[in-house]
Amino acid sequence: MRTRIKICGLTKAQDARWAVDAGADALGVILHADSPRQVGLDAAEKIFSAVPPFVARVGVFVDAPERVVRLAVDRLRLDCVQFHGEERPEICATAPARVIKAFRVGPDFSAATVEPYLEAVDAMLLDSFDPHRHGGTGVVFPWRIADGLSERFALVLSGGLNPINVRDAILTAKPFAVDVCSGVESSIGVKDRDTIGDFCEAVRRADVERAKR
Repeated sequence: MRTRIKICGLTKAQDARWAVDAGADALGVILHADSPRQVGLDAAEKIFSAVPPFVARVGVFVDAPERVVRLAVDRLRLDCVQFHGEERPEICATAPARVIKAFRVGPDFSAATVEPYLEAVDAMLLDSFDPHRHGGTGVVFPWRIADGLSERFALVLSGGLNPINVRDAILTAKPFAVDVCSGVESSIGVKDRDTIGDFCEAVRRADVERAKR
């Protein structure tokens, strides 16, 4: 199976063009005010103007009001919303687009954590836990925690991924997709074209190796 690639935390249209050229399947913008990579709707429109058909547009929210989510979905023509807060299953089930629900993997995480969401979302994203930040931490978690979960739902693996470690992450967790943010940046919010290309190429090489196992 081919591992899908999402490049998240885009802040410029140029970032989107680089990601598309490298072979990304989905592009994400962060619509949460407390994030250092947050963009407004005007900026997000410009970023997505560089996105061709068949590349998914994703908006990242953290406990946003329903009206805010709906406005963004309509204006940006989002294919998916990524909920990175404490959104309950009933909120996810009524979202105006397909839902990726993020879970921060801390000491108390287990498969039971995601059980209530199985019928309410389209994919689940596992990210590293940080008490002060929702994503973009640059920190990995033990990937073996995710092993086996990919057989139950569309698993998106995130948290500290980069061109060097994404191979081991894919071969260990066997995710449906990988999500990278800080791992393809030269500084916070500044994407690096070569690193994006290296990341996507590393994913493709890992898929070849995975298919032989």
